[in-house]
Amino acid sequence: MMIDIFTSTKRPDPGLHTPRNDPNDPRLGDVIRTSPDRYDSARSVILGCPQDDGVRRNNGRTGAAAAPSAIRRALYRLTTFGIDLDAVFDLGDLVIRSTLEETHDLQRQTVEQLLCDGKVVISLGGGNDISYPDVSALSHVYPNPLVFNIDAHFDVRADAVRNSGTPYRQLLDEEAINAARFCEIGYQQAVNSKVYFDYLNALGVRMIPFDELRASGVASMFLRKIEEVNADAIFWGVDMDVVCAADAPGVSAPAAIGLSGSELCLIAKVAGRAGATRIFEITEVNPLFDIDDRTARLAAAAIHQFLVALSESRRSAI
Repeated sequence: MMIDIFTSTKRPDPGLHTPRNDPNDPRLGDVIRTSPDRYDSARSVILGCPQDDGVRRNNGRTGAAAAPSAIRRALYRLTTFGIDLDAVFDLGDLVIRSTLEETHDLQRQTVEQLLCDGKVVISLGGGNDISYPDVSALSHVYPNPLVFNIDAHFDVRADAVRNSGTPYRQLLDEEAINAARFCEIGYQQAVNSKVYFDYLNALGVRMIPFDELRASGVASMFLRKIEEVNADAIFWGVDMDVVCAADAPGVSAPAAIGLSGSELCLIAKVAGRAGATRIFEITEVNPLFDIDDRTARLAAAAIHQFLVALSESRRSAI
C-alpha cells in the first residue's frame, strides 16, 4: 500500500541551522533539500524518528527522542566538501503516534515507500527499537538482506512487550531476516546474557565482539562479510553505545569500553561505498546526557563520511 511520505512526516525545523552566507564556505544546512519538489532527484533521504518509548519500556534512561534534532544541528554545520548536493534530501521527522506499536507501523510504511522510490535511507533514532520497522521494511522490498547490528548489546531479549532490547528477536521470530545473513558486531560480554548468546549461536548468527573487530580491522571485517554474502541489500544499524563513553558519552546506555569515534566513521565510509547499502541507521544518541554535543557531533561526522563515500561511489559508477 502506497503512503504519502509528506503527511506521515513533518518538515525539518529551519531553526536548526543559521545560514553562513559565505559562498566560499557552504555548509550542509545551506544546501540540503527539504522542499517536496526536490524529492524525486535525491539519492539519499534523511528520516528522523524522535521517540524513546522503547527505551523507557526497557528501563533505560530516556532522552533519545531529542536525538534527530541534535544530530541535524551538528550535521547542518558540516561542510559540503565531497558530497553531491543534489543527492541529499531531508524528509524531516516521523509523526509520532500514541503507542510504540503504531509508531513502528508508520515508520515501516514510510521507510518501505522510500525504498520503493529507490532511495538510500539515513534513519535517525530515537531508540534502537526502530531497527524492527526499518529492517521489516527492507526485507519486504529486498528479500533476504544482509543485516548488521553494530551494537554493544544483542537486542534479542525475550520480553513479552517490544522495547529497545527486542528488535532483532522480533525480526528473527518473524523470519524477516535470515540468521545466516545477520551479524552481531561489536558486542560486549559484560553487558549481554549468555542465554542470548546461546540463542544466537544455536541459530547460526555470526557474532563478533568489539575486541575481535578491532583486532581484525573494522574495514576488512565488513568488506569480507559483504563479499561473502553478496547481498543486493544491506542494513547498517549503528547503536551509538558501541562507541566507548569517552567518545560518545550521550547515549542511552554508555559503555566504558568500545570502538573509537574514528572507527565508527570508518564503518560509515565502508557502508557508503557498498553499492548494496539501502539503510544506514543511527540510534540511541541521548542529548540529555551529552557533553558539549560530543555524541551528536560524532553521529553527524559518521553521516558526513557516509554521504561522501556514497557520492564517490555514485561518481565512479557513472
